[in-house]
Amino acid sequence: METTGKVGAGHFAWFWRFKYWIVLTLIVVSYVLCAYQVTPNLSAVTLLVQLVTVAAILQVTEVPPLVLRVAHIVLSVAAAASIVVWFAGLQGRGLYVVLSGSAMLAYFVAPVAILRHQFTRPKIDVQTLLAAISAYVLVGMFFTFLYNFIALVTPTPIFGPGTEDTLTSQLFFSFSTLTTTGYGNLVPSGETVQSIAIAEAITGQLFLVIAVARVVTGWVPRSRARPE
Repeated sequence: METTGKVGAGHFAWFWRFKYWIVLTLIVVSYVLCAYQVTPNLSAVTLLVQLVTVAAILQVTEVPPLVLRVAHIVLSVAAAASIVVWFAGLQGRGLYVVLSGSAMLAYFVAPVAILRHQFTRPKIDVQTLLAAISAYVLVGMFFTFLYNFIALVTPTPIFGPGTEDTLTSQLFFSFSTLTTTGYGNLVPSGETVQSIAIAEAITGQLFLVIAVARVVTGWVPRSRARPE
């Protein structure tokens, strides 16, 4: 039975019953906000939503109390800074690099926390499936902001001359690569971005082989599963 870090019964019980539904909803909101950004510059509002998403993930995945406290402090400081940037209307390349790097770090921590939580659970159920989907999308978001960070710190477009580096195009390229769809309309330029794209494609395939296979082979129907 999983008890560590839980809020408890009563009016918070619904949170633990639908925890990964809530996480997945927040991830989708973050994805949509990124998909509609037609510049490479991450908005403070989008980062704020992402920080809330990561905070929820850390709570759901029941990380050790000390780690959770430190994470809450870091996320709170980052959220406060995002709010200041938002209301003050601050701009600048350096600022956007910091925002992008913060998002990249957040999306690195989040899927690691989910995978750690799921691989320590003996039971495989609907929550496991939702967790696997959440982690998979988060991996794609991490690579999106890795591309975004590189685009902000390099003078040339990462998809070659004549292309426009926007968060929308970086998001599309990331998930096309993660799923090995490869439409070919965006081609990474330069050895660094090409190597990262290869690493993302391999990561996506390994994720499907390991995480999804674990869900399928260890699935326990609700009628046979024991309550946690």
